[in-house]
Amino acid sequence: MAAQSKLPSERTFKKLVKELPALYLQHRTKISRAVYLTLVVALINRIRNAISEQKAASARQAETRKRPGTGASSGEATGRKKVEINREFFRNLMKLLKIVIPGWRSKELRLLISHSVFLVLRTLLSLYVAELDGRLVSSLVRGKGKDFLTGLIWWMTMAVPATFTNSMLSYHQCKLSLQYRTRLTNYIHNKYLSHMTFYTLSALDDRIKNADQLITVDVAKFSNSLAELYSNIAKPVLDMAIYNYSLSRSVGGEGLFFMSLIVQLSASVMRALTPPFGKYVADEARLEGEFRFQHSRLIDYSEEVALYHGHEAEKDTLDKGYFTLIKHVNRILRRRFYHGVMEDFVIKYFWGALGLMLCSVPVFVKIPGVAGNNMGDRTESFVTNRRMLLMSSDAFGRVMFSYKEITELAGYTSRVSTFLDVIDDVQAGHFEKNLVSSADTEDNAAILRNRGKITEGPDIDFVDVPIVSPNGDVLVRALSFSVKPGDHLLIVGPNGCGKSSLFRILGGLWPVYGGTVRKPPFEDIFYIPQRPYLSRGTLRQQIIYPDGIREMRDKGITDNDLHRILSVVEIESIVERQGGWDSEQEWTDVLSGGLQQRVAMARLFYHAPKYAILDECTSSVTLEIERVMYDEAKRLGITLMTVSHRRSLWQYHNNILQFDGQGHYIFTKLDAEKRLQLEDEKEELDLQLRAVPNIEQRIAELTA
Repeated sequence: MAAQSKLPSERTFKKLVKELPALYLQHRTKISRAVYLTLVVALINRIRNAISEQKAASARQAETRKRPGTGASSGEATGRKKVEINREFFRNLMKLLKIVIPGWRSKELRLLISHSVFLVLRTLLSLYVAELDGRLVSSLVRGKGKDFLTGLIWWMTMAVPATFTNSMLSYHQCKLSLQYRTRLTNYIHNKYLSHMTFYTLSALDDRIKNADQLITVDVAKFSNSLAELYSNIAKPVLDMAIYNYSLSRSVGGEGLFFMSLIVQLSASVMRALTPPFGKYVADEARLEGEFRFQHSRLIDYSEEVALYHGHEAEKDTLDKGYFTLIKHVNRILRRRFYHGVMEDFVIKYFWGALGLMLCSVPVFVKIPGVAGNNMGDRTESFVTNRRMLLMSSDAFGRVMFSYKEITELAGYTSRVSTFLDVIDDVQAGHFEKNLVSSADTEDNAAILRNRGKITEGPDIDFVDVPIVSPNGDVLVRALSFSVKPGDHLLIVGPNGCGKSSLFRILGGLWPVYGGTVRKPPFEDIFYIPQRPYLSRGTLRQQIIYPDGIREMRDKGITDNDLHRILSVVEIESIVERQGGWDSEQEWTDVLSGGLQQRVAMARLFYHAPKYAILDECTSSVTLEIERVMYDEAKRLGITLMTVSHRRSLWQYHNNILQFDGQGHYIFTKLDAEKRLQLEDEKEELDLQLRAVPNIEQRIAELTA
């Protein structure tokens, strides 16, 4: 009885199994829609969970920063902050995209649209070539030589538009990279070279250490990475959409769905095991910049290092910087090796095996809506599907590889956007600088929190203005003095007392932390340092700097006028000696220190401002040339403010501002003749005082 009751149940089960394919085919559309809907819901849920995790991570980071003792210094935070593909990355990227693609009518957008058209064209050509491959193999299997030759001719014909399309894609990508770099470089130059930003960024702020590398190297890498990323994402995504649609019509949507599900699971595992390459790239760029800065610093101070015989110490510093860089690069190489092994195995072999199984479905299973049962049709279908699957797999692999490229783009985006943010902060008057210990005292901290008032007028007037260095050291708490046209001022004092700091405040380079500064417009004040700046350009440009030839012509000045100016400082012969006004040289190497100072004074006479700040600018010229320079400046009506310890200059000034190096100063009238007599008397008394011990010793010997 038990055996008899068991037989009907087995028959029922077998009958149900036989009816399942028919039931499935009857409701195939509804089942496919349900499966696709489930996939979409799962994908949306995955995105929502990722966003929630990112929000939670950001909240934890914010909470950690709020805890005392856990925050890094601003400079360290800027240089070593973790680079991630998060909301901040996309916000920074959008900000940079608005710069490199400024509008709908921009050349960059036209290039991008043209590039997109060729991307679509290449995908359609690849799809047609895949169908041609299937026909060629089918013709071989069927033994139809005429069809094979016809297909081969078509296959060769398609090579013409295909090669043209590939070349146009490479051309557009390079042009996009170049246009992005041009836009971004021009934007940065406009901000970097305005409002003294290039100076304040290096002197008053510690967040950016290598602005030159950021502008020249990182901007180029960002532009190239952005241009490559569009091609490496848009083309694979388009390929996947078109090829998968064609495959679903050939092998059925179910097999494609389950294969996609397995691929997604394995891709998720790979994503979880992918190292943070974006952070590695940012750290490598920072270490490269630091190593380059160490070499640049050695070049700048080569004379001092040579005099100190400090080459061994500098070698240790350079070796340490290089080995730190190489250690980090080796770490990246090891991580890339293990990550590459994992990627190649999963993408090329594991997914390849899944693809072979999928392509074999039409051979062993009858797919509804797909015609062809003979050997030729099955072969054509297999070859075409195989070709489309390989291209789809290659596209998916490029999408996976693009994640690594996105992380690298995130590193470049972080550095460039941080650079622009710091420029905005500096231009708004917000600085982050490592302060000296004295800046932590209550009085000094109160000074640093304040801001003074700057007004414009014909005179120079300081009223209770503190002199503060960029590192927060208060040199003078309240400086007050005034200079009117014709009141030539001599400024003296020991090193580090605030003489040059005064001029930086007057020139608008340093902020005013209190009091009131009244000064003429910027064009009415001219500054000449001890070591003049000679620009790259012609000899004429050295005299008229920062004017150009157009500005010189607008002022009504000719080359003959410049020649007369050079004759005042007795260097008119350099025009012929150096090959004329249009000759270009590395003038800092061609001209001696004395000639450079004469060129700087000629530059002063060309501009003829109302006020001139002369900072030890005659230290390398003779007294006779010095006299000619000062007489000519006074003849032109230039009010002089001189920093110098040379007694020969006292006669050209009628006021003196003397610092003692202890935070105190004296501002008074200067009687050059009387002061020289007092100085001579002081030196004579000093000599007598130094001789007192010898006299006392001699008296003791005589009375013994």
